[in-house]
Amino acid sequence: MSILIKPIITEKATADSELKNCYWFSVSTKANKVEIKKAVEAAYGVSVEKVRTINVRPDRSTKHTKTGIQYGKTNAVKKAIVQLAEGEMIDLYSNM
Repeated sequence: MSILIKPIITEKATADSELKNCYWFSVSTKANKVEIKKAVEAAYGVSVEKVRTINVRPDRSTKHTKTGIQYGKTNAVKKAIVQLAEGEMIDLYSNM
């Protein structure tokens, strides 16, 4: 099971990485904070100070079509905000 799925690169996440030294990741919904900390330290070779997690609920939608009512939902995701030690940084753009 892979704990880190992908880094989240948005305007808010980029601002956090520049100002607060925090990086956002999309992680497995079963992962806890200790596992996330170990995975980031192993993958990027940095020391992690703090990990915060967010469980994002699935969005449900209803569409009224000619054939009837269609129900749907998105997948639930978990995000992790990882704060690194002072002086450390992760270069997320090196592989692009």
